[in-house]
Amino acid sequence: MLRARWLGRVPYREAWDLQRAFHDGRASGRAGADYLLLLEHPPTYTIGTGGDAAHVLTTPEELARLGAEVHRVDRGGDVTYHGPGQLVGYPIVHLGEQPDVVAYVRRLERALILALSDLGVEAWAEAGYTGVWTAQGKVAAIGVRTGRRVTMHGFAVNVAADLSGFRHIVPCGLAERPVAAVSGVAGRRVSLEEMAAALLPRFVEVFGYDIAEVQEAAYTGGAGRKEASFEVDRLVAAGVFSPEGRRATPVTVMGRLPGEPERPDWMRVRADLGAGYRDLSALVGDLGLHTVCQEAGCPNIFECWAAGTATFLLLGDVCTRACSFCEVTTGRPGPLDPGEPARVAEAVARLGLRYAVLTSVDRDDLADGGAAVFAETIRRIRQRVPGCDVEVLIPDFKGDGDALGIVMAEKPEVLNHNLETVVRLQREVRTAAHYGRSLALLARAKAMHPAGLTKSGLMVGLGETKEEVLGALADLRAIGVDLVTIGQYLRPTARHRPIHRYVTPEEFAAYRAHGEALGLPRVEAGPLVRSSYHAGEARRAVG
Repeated sequence: MLRARWLGRVPYREAWDLQRAFHDGRASGRAGADYLLLLEHPPTYTIGTGGDAAHVLTTPEELARLGAEVHRVDRGGDVTYHGPGQLVGYPIVHLGEQPDVVAYVRRLERALILALSDLGVEAWAEAGYTGVWTAQGKVAAIGVRTGRRVTMHGFAVNVAADLSGFRHIVPCGLAERPVAAVSGVAGRRVSLEEMAAALLPRFVEVFGYDIAEVQEAAYTGGAGRKEASFEVDRLVAAGVFSPEGRRATPVTVMGRLPGEPERPDWMRVRADLGAGYRDLSALVGDLGLHTVCQEAGCPNIFECWAAGTATFLLLGDVCTRACSFCEVTTGRPGPLDPGEPARVAEAVARLGLRYAVLTSVDRDDLADGGAAVFAETIRRIRQRVPGCDVEVLIPDFKGDGDALGIVMAEKPEVLNHNLETVVRLQREVRTAAHYGRSLALLARAKAMHPAGLTKSGLMVGLGETKEEVLGALADLRAIGVDLVTIGQYLRPTARHRPIHRYVTPEEFAAYRAHGEALGLPRVEAGPLVRSSYHAGEARRAVG
């Protein structure tokens, strides 16, 4: 079986780390299927293991000035260029008990040649060379690595790329052989979406897969056949997340927006305003803290607060991002509160918690995204309440590995980062998040602290299909995630994204069973499940 994913534009270092995680998953048997990761990169130069540094014709400083990264990588081949308009493919393919790498490369070439033919472009392989050629020059470079009988790295097709990026190198070490773009050879614009659509069936055919499960992110920034529009952008433009917009409430009928289904009985929550709830509410107020329970309108607030548990929201209560499913205020945050970590630790002590959950708003205005505050809060809790386990639900830090390292240096018992939704809907409902980036963060966290647990969560009822949810579970298992939560999306206000459907308890049970059959150690799935719901119990169940 092949699982193919179009991930959009991904920085090279994140994609490399993500490849490693998928590679380890396939080689170890954690992933039961091959993968084909399709994406594009920002301007990047990579030099293979046999590459000659002299084939880079300018200085690293000049390339940095041009906004390009340079990486020494563990694939074969010489130096090449990656950039916007280039379709990059990373097949994670198990070659069997007797790997034949040369035959594998020939099959890659064959799949690309057939796909180009389907687009009306005559292309071929040349004896003594690796890659795909046309009358105008080389349109696809190939450089691979195998380890434990599984492949990494792959191919790069110049679809609609600006070829000026190749001027700073001797491409693949071949000074006399020009490079070309598919669009130039075809005499018309060929999009990355069109190239991927031609390639996928040919890849399946050449490699002989019986089943291909394909999921694609939105094609943005000119990568698609046509420009796409997204609901979350329309909401932002309408001022939905501004203070003024928050006061404007669309008309609902019996609490429902037009087209929304009626809320079923299993989604009804009983409010418990007993002593436990009142005591925790008073404590949060006295210490001037924020909780995601309040800010995100969690339906489990009564149950959790009555039991003396809460998820503390760090870095204030104003988020720099807008998501169509989230009630947290979007805007320009205020300055950091230096006393916040100590007050959170005090609350943990007063509550007598043995398991504390920390999360935050997104703070893209901070150089480290708020990572240092997470780290300081973990330290304060452990000083104040020795033996208390800490789970952190973190933002993506814009892909900054150093920021993630600040948090992971404190070795939280659980590192949680939510996918939130399936790959197809990421751009539809989130303004700055990225499926590939989220997977890479989870993979990096596991690599930084292998003894710790990683966790992620999905909402359903946003418009996804069952098959997309199952594919997301497979992706999380493949990269080594330990805990997964799946819960019903509940529109926090009438301004937010409508509810597409209510998922039945039976479907949640099926997701749980499927995830555990894949080998995920723990899947919490149910209508009212949220990222931090029964977090301590889930962590203890995994061990």
